[in-house]
This record gives sequence, structure tokens and C-alpha cells, in this order.
Amino acid sequence: MGAPRQHLFHPANAAGYRQAVGAAVDRLVDHLGSTTGRPLTGVTPREAATRVASVDLDRPLGGGADALDELSRLWLDDAIWFHEPTAAAHLNCPVVIPALAAEVFVSGVNASLDTFDQSAGATFIERHLVDWTAARIGYDAGADGIFTTGGTQSNLQALLLARDQTMNQQGAPADRLRILASADGHFSVQKAARMLGLGDAAVVPVPVDASRRMDPAALAAALADCAAAGDVPMAVVATAGTTDFGAIDPLPEVAALARAYGAWFHVDAAYGGGLLVSRRRRGWLDGIELSDSVAVDYHKTWFQPVSCSALLVRDGATLGHVTWHADYLNPKDSAHPNQVDKSLQTTRRFEALKLWMTLRVMGADAIGDLLDTVIDLTDAVAAELTAWPDIEVAAAPQISTIVFRYRPPGLDEPALARLNAAIRAELFDEGRALVAATRVDGRSHLKLTLLNPVATVADVLGVVEMVREAGRRIAGEPAAPSALRKPLAVAR
Repeated sequence: MGAPRQHLFHPANAAGYRQAVGAAVDRLVDHLGSTTGRPLTGVTPREAATRVASVDLDRPLGGGADALDELSRLWLDDAIWFHEPTAAAHLNCPVVIPALAAEVFVSGVNASLDTFDQSAGATFIERHLVDWTAARIGYDAGADGIFTTGGTQSNLQALLLARDQTMNQQGAPADRLRILASADGHFSVQKAARMLGLGDAAVVPVPVDASRRMDPAALAAALADCAAAGDVPMAVVATAGTTDFGAIDPLPEVAALARAYGAWFHVDAAYGGGLLVSRRRRGWLDGIELSDSVAVDYHKTWFQPVSCSALLVRDGATLGHVTWHADYLNPKDSAHPNQVDKSLQTTRRFEALKLWMTLRVMGADAIGDLLDTVIDLTDAVAAELTAWPDIEVAAAPQISTIVFRYRPPGLDEPALARLNAAIRAELFDEGRALVAATRVDGRSHLKLTLLNPVATVADVLGVVEMVREAGRRIAGEPAAPSALRKPLAVAR
């Protein structure tokens, strides 16, 4: 018989829709209000898996309230809450309310952005946002782009365009193509090389300088080595906001070297792309307009829900490398515009609406101000930590990450690695704080990723104080006076 009609979203069932959505919002708000400063409960993978595995999907609950109760038990009670200042591990942001409101329409209407006859005006909302972002980058009217699921997809598509452009223009065989990227660049570049059939050896890591930025001299040497070996530099990938340090590669210098070797110049600005709307720090991205393509994740430093991202290209014609005409969908003689010609995807959600609603309600300056706030917060926290004798900061922060470790005297590197890993695990297991882990030049470190504009310096220093306290306890050291100058103040 299929699903009962009363569960279908239809004008005749408007009251049921309103009740279901309202109940869901009420349940979410109740959970948001009950997190009490902790980002998680510390549920173990075994516990979470056991609860979910016990559900018989062939026996529906029937009632929405019962389903919400079950959802709370299986997930919401133990969900990771990124609005908490103590959630400082990953590039997950608290989201702005206009974007949440847009989600109701994205799912409720269920438009697909591949063709006009599935989206109508949504096609042009997405196109207008693409044009707007391209203008912010500094591209001219020939630019174009497409919304994607995230930086990984954007980087994959950019490198696909670079590969096909290089092979078409230079006739280079695939096994001689090379991609040059910062040693601190995102791993999606390596994944893209594999998916494009180029292999791991196609990616040439370029050393970074003391500020963790791609070293132009090292890039010049690497490009020369490629040419001398008979390899073809297919693309140079600069990063505007590395995952660990937020480093922004020297874009003008990298652009000039890429041009000199006829290589496609891509900028992975998945993290740092929010600087495009900063009123104080837009200059950090100078040179991005020289690129052939840019990846931007709106669901990071633009405070949008996952997923909301885009790939922008300087020359819209290059998107033709992914075009395929299907008679049933986008025939060559179609009178209607479509977006599927530009995308690796066919069916695509109307993710652009979230950014649209945000800009129409708040404006671009407000988003940029939120990002500037978290950068100011990061700088202030890092400055405080320089005075903490048992906290070692790996490098000065550049956007909103702080890489550090607890380092009491007398421990060698293996012992420090074990200690900091145990600290992170304890904070997670107890649900007290989310802190990330990484390695810097082969040495284990912890990392704070700050994307919460309402967090305070005291909030973040409180997380580091938790690290110190746990470290002393695990190492069996005597307790020491807090490094905080005043009691922890949790923002609310």
C-alpha cells in the first residue's frame, strides 16, 4: 500500500506538516537548552552502536512523538553540540538562524538544481550567488561556478578541469602530469589525484616556510625539477587557510610561478574563504583573483549548515570539461537553462538558499564581522598562552586555530605524545571538551579550532586549563595554581 497519505507533505496535510515541524523544532530547542556547557556526553562507540542496532526498522513506531523520543535516545542526547565554547576540535561552526529557516524550504519543496524544470527561480538564485562570490574573488564577467557538497568535491572538480585542460592544450600523457601543493595542504588533493587516475606520485609536496606557508623558492625548484624530468605541471594548488595552522600561501608569488609553467592555479579557500566578506582582513586574500579556480566552503567561516560550498572558475567555459548531454534531462537543443552541465552531480539540493537567506537577512558585513570576532579571539588566546610555562604553542595562529601541547619538563617526545593523547581522550570520554589532535614535523600536538563568535577568551583558556589539569593528573604531578587570572566565565 505504501506510506499512508497522512504522512505525505501535501496541501491537504498542511496541519500535520506544521505540527511535525513544530514538534521537531521544540525538541531541538529543548536539547540546545540542556547542554549546560558540555559539548558531548562521552558516549562510547559501543554504546551508540548497540542502541541503534536494537531498532527494528520493519516495525514503525507510528507516532511522531514516539519517533522523537527514540531519536533523542539514539542521537540527540549524545549529539556533539558545536555551539558550545568547549567544542573546539574541528572546522564545524555554529550556524546562523536565517540559514536554518532556509533548510525548511530546501527540504520541504525538495527542488533539484540540475535543470530549470526542477527548480525554476532556484536556478537563478544559485547563479546570482555564484556571480556574487566570483566578483568578491575579483573575477570578471566571464567567471562561473557551481555549488558543491564541500571542499573535497570542489578540489576534485578543479583538478579534473586542470587535468583535461592540460591534456587538451599540451597533449601531455596522464602519467606525466603533476600537481604541486603545499606540504600542509588538504589531503583531498591526494584523494583527487587517485580518483582522477593520476596516482599518489602525481602530487608533489612543496615545503613550507617558518610561518607554515608554501615557500615560493621551494615551489620554483619543484617546478624546475618537474620540467627537467619531463613531467608536466598540471596544477599548482595554493591553500588559503590550512587545516592545522590557517596559513594562507603567498598567492601572488604562487600565481606567477604557476603562470610561468602554464599550470592551472587553484586556490583551496575552503577554510579562509570567509575572508572575502571581512571588512578588516580581506587583504589577506590578495592574489586570489589571479587563480583559475577557487574552492569556498560556506559551511565553515560563513557559518552555514553543512553542506554549503562552491567551486568558482575564472573562465566559465572550462566547466565544459564536465558537461554531458542526456536526451531525457539536458539535451543540447533544450530551450531552458540548466546547472547539471557544470556539476559532477546530477540531483543536487538547493543548498544556495541558505546563503541567500543569510545575506538577505544579515548582510555580508555581518558574516565577515563574525569571522573577524573569532580571529580576534584566537589572537587573544594565543597571546595569553605564551605566558603559560607548561603550554607550548607550535606557531603563531593565522586564522582561528591554535596548535599546542602540554609540555611539562623532563619528558621525551614519545612520552609527550602518549601524555597529550591521553589528555585528549580523557576530555572526550568525560564529555568535558572537544580538542583535536595533529602532528607537526613528526611531533604530536593538540589543536583548538575556534569558530564560535560568542565564545570568550576565558572560555577557551578554560579548555586549555582542563588540558593542564588532566595532564598533571595523568602524569602524577602535584596540582598547581590555575594559570587563569580570573575564574572561568562561560558565555551564555
